[in-house]
Amino acid sequence: MATGTLRLLTCALFSLLVLKSDICLCQQFTVTLLQPSDCGADKIFDISSLSCVKCGPNQISSNSGTTCVCQTGFRVISSNGATITCQQCPADTKPGVTTDGYGCIKCPGGLTEDGKCLCPEGSILVERDLSGNLLEEAECKACSPVESAFSSPDATGSRCVRCQESFINTSQSCVCGPGKINAGGLCFPSTGLPTSVATSVNFAQLAFAVPSVWFSKNLHSSAAACLIFSNLTACQALGNMCAMNMHSFSSITNDACGLYNTIFRATAALGSVQDISYWRANLPWLYYGDQPGLASRALRTEVLPLGFSFKGANKNININFVAAVYNARGDFLKWEDVGGGNLQLCPDTDTRIRAAYVFGTAYQQNCVLSVSKLLKEFPEPLFYDLFMDFSVRDGERKLLAVPLRNLNLQYNGQFVNQGSNINNWYLTRRIFMADTLSGRENRLAAQPKVIRVATDIKISFMLVPNTQRGEVYPPLITVSYSDILVSDAEKQTVPVSFALEYEMDQREAQIKTDIALGVLGGVAVLYSLLKTASWKRRIASPIIDLETILKFLLFYAGDLANVFFVLTVGTGLYWLIFNKAQQFVSVLLPLPSQEERFVTYVACAFALKAVQFLHKLLHQLSVDIFFIDWERPRGKVVEGVGTEKSTPSPVSIWRTYFVANEWNEIQTVRKINPTFQVASVLFFLEVVGFSSLALRDPFPNLKRDPQAYTPPWSLILRYGVASTLWLVIGFLQMLFFTVVHERFVEDRIRQFVDLCSISNISVLLMSHRCFGYYIHGRSVHGHADTNMEEMNVHLKREAENLCGQRGLLPNTDTQTFQVSITHRLRQQYDRILEPLTRRNGPSRLMDASASPFEQNTKAYHTMNRFLGSVIDHAHKEMDYIVKDKLLFERVIGMEFIEPLDKSIFYNDESHSFSDVLYYGNEATLLIFDTLFFCVVDLGSQSFVLAAILTYVEQLVFRFLRNSIGRRNLAAKTLVDERFLI
Repeated sequence: MATGTLRLLTCALFSLLVLKSDICLCQQFTVTLLQPSDCGADKIFDISSLSCVKCGPNQISSNSGTTCVCQTGFRVISSNGATITCQQCPADTKPGVTTDGYGCIKCPGGLTEDGKCLCPEGSILVERDLSGNLLEEAECKACSPVESAFSSPDATGSRCVRCQESFINTSQSCVCGPGKINAGGLCFPSTGLPTSVATSVNFAQLAFAVPSVWFSKNLHSSAAACLIFSNLTACQALGNMCAMNMHSFSSITNDACGLYNTIFRATAALGSVQDISYWRANLPWLYYGDQPGLASRALRTEVLPLGFSFKGANKNININFVAAVYNARGDFLKWEDVGGGNLQLCPDTDTRIRAAYVFGTAYQQNCVLSVSKLLKEFPEPLFYDLFMDFSVRDGERKLLAVPLRNLNLQYNGQFVNQGSNINNWYLTRRIFMADTLSGRENRLAAQPKVIRVATDIKISFMLVPNTQRGEVYPPLITVSYSDILVSDAEKQTVPVSFALEYEMDQREAQIKTDIALGVLGGVAVLYSLLKTASWKRRIASPIIDLETILKFLLFYAGDLANVFFVLTVGTGLYWLIFNKAQQFVSVLLPLPSQEERFVTYVACAFALKAVQFLHKLLHQLSVDIFFIDWERPRGKVVEGVGTEKSTPSPVSIWRTYFVANEWNEIQTVRKINPTFQVASVLFFLEVVGFSSLALRDPFPNLKRDPQAYTPPWSLILRYGVASTLWLVIGFLQMLFFTVVHERFVEDRIRQFVDLCSISNISVLLMSHRCFGYYIHGRSVHGHADTNMEEMNVHLKREAENLCGQRGLLPNTDTQTFQVSITHRLRQQYDRILEPLTRRNGPSRLMDASASPFEQNTKAYHTMNRFLGSVIDHAHKEMDYIVKDKLLFERVIGMEFIEPLDKSIFYNDESHSFSDVLYYGNEATLLIFDTLFFCVVDLGSQSFVLAAILTYVEQLVFRFLRNSIGRRNLAAKTLVDERFLI
């Protein structure tokens, strides 16, 4: 029995432990979120347990909501700091509770809301004697406001203290008598100031004004103390309130800036300080005068007494700003070096923040700040008077005042500083970062209804024209404030930016660019007219029609594209070299807004070059081409057995197919390797670091510290670096392929000419109706349709000069010609191809008696015999002569002699038939690829994306050129497209 009971208890204990263990494992650590305001009047918020706790008997919650206090009419009898015990005062004497809450006492007068004794104005409450013993009845002692006591109750009402000096000086008492002004706890005699002041702060962006408790308490008294007593702190406080009013002024004289200007005029007899006429004695310096046109005098008259240099022994790139710092009450706090983030609200590392004050480095900082963070960091605004610090020869430090252009400033209701005309600006002094004070309505401790934040600050330097010593004008700070209506501080955000920019007068550069554009554009017009005239002669058309005008516009588009390209590349190189290589500052990069014109030029160059490229591409895809087979039958084939009838042995067509296929392959051969071009440019830009040269700073470093500040890009420098690098690599490739590869490895163009000679096939290319190219491929051995042994013998004989030369004329080697044919020869050419043309036309014009295959075969043999006979001078009425082109004809690309009776074959050692191929248009292709790469980069600011899209563009156009060119080759040479692989 005992054993069974023991087992039962053991099992129960084990089960309890297991259950407790499971409870612990499943416990959740959660609490309910409560605010002190959620606890009500009879409970407090326990900061230890973060919950509401009920107060004891006769107790209520304090104003803070975190402690319990006795109810009205109850006194404290014991307290240990955490809890108190309250006891009701006797009811028969109607007592009040002492100020410290520990005693009950009879009151001589009424009671306050919390049950304390109430004394009349000018008296203090006395509850204890000199030994600290509680009196039976409290006393109200009147303070003596007359001489010689001049006393009044202090702020707590517990003791008499000496009156404020302005009361004594004005009325010889502690009472501000009739005819006097009592404002802000001070007493003033009647002055030139208005009797009432405008204490509302206008928030123009929100289109309403806020009655400011700070202005109502301090504006009138500060202005009066400044005017009457020359109180320096009061004058500074008045200046601060004018700054909080955005320095705006008008005909109204009772607002902060109106009062400041009234005092400024009234104190003219005091003179100025620091030899600055705008800085009146005792007053803060707020304005650079109140007349239009003074801004240009302050900004463009004097030059800074120091020069900036990027290199050498006199290197000077540091910008040193210092600020006199004041609080809202007008107290001078300190001199502070600017650069530690005091003007920059956005958080960042010290290294990046200090980079803003390196001369020549365009600085841009942007972020989004929380309104709650601004309220926490700026309970009151700090005001800065900014100066530029520089040293003179004797080592004495001098300060140059930095003017402020407040974009929110209103003059008679107009935002005069937002325009671009400097003569309309009103420059000011004194800046603040965030004003959370003026927007408070009822209590200074309350949350502001509106805050004002400096959301956009820009410091700009202007370079002195034609300077060679880095001289600049005084800097200008441009600030724009934003008014934020505070509704939900935790969720509201404010975008903030800070920037430094450097500019120079770009008018001279723009004038030179316009002159160059005008001159080169005029030359382009003349050159386009010349090309149009040459085109008219080559198509044998003397009439100026709509097609002629369209052709001129196409030619002019290409030539004008070259003009824009030369100007933009030259401009990019100019800024790249002079900005990165200068020692003393003599040039500064154009601002982003000034680069828009340059970007427009680049866009024009690309658009016009694209038109030229497409024009050339369509032209190449429509050229007429025919392969002349010189091979003749070398025997006869007997038809049937025992008969004498025989036919010439057929000539193999495979040589023609082979030459046509080779021509098809060289259609897109270029003088560079496009893939290598894209890869190498991207390698130098991104891996080697040439892209760093496009940053808006004066340093030519290719490698940058990842922790350092990275300036924004300059579009001009990006274009200059990318275009120069692309062209240099392209030219080096062309030089390598021309000098090395084509000479020692492979020359596809000359190999094609050799192939024609070996294959005994000539090529006639008609790029225009009466102009084209001829490749003489007639074999010097008479035939090429032979076996390997005989072919090797032929090649050996040719190598040993045991046979004739390959040229069209005897004893010459010239095989390539430019041909200008007569109108009669072209008509005969078209007549032979007319059946094929009709086949693609309306069905009523088609010859139904012959199949397409038979028509092709007949046309091919007819054209082959006809062109062969023309080359052999068999047609006297369509004969030709061979001559050299004049030098001027080769330069301008135009023939002076028009072929009327005889065609003209011009010797062409430069193989200019490649003009109908990619190979002969490398300059156009290279410029087009360069512009395509740069335009994509300027739009995306990504060299990687630009490289990828350029490579894709090359593939697409190469595919189109190959596929459509193959169809045109098959159609014009009558070679089946299936053999073109």
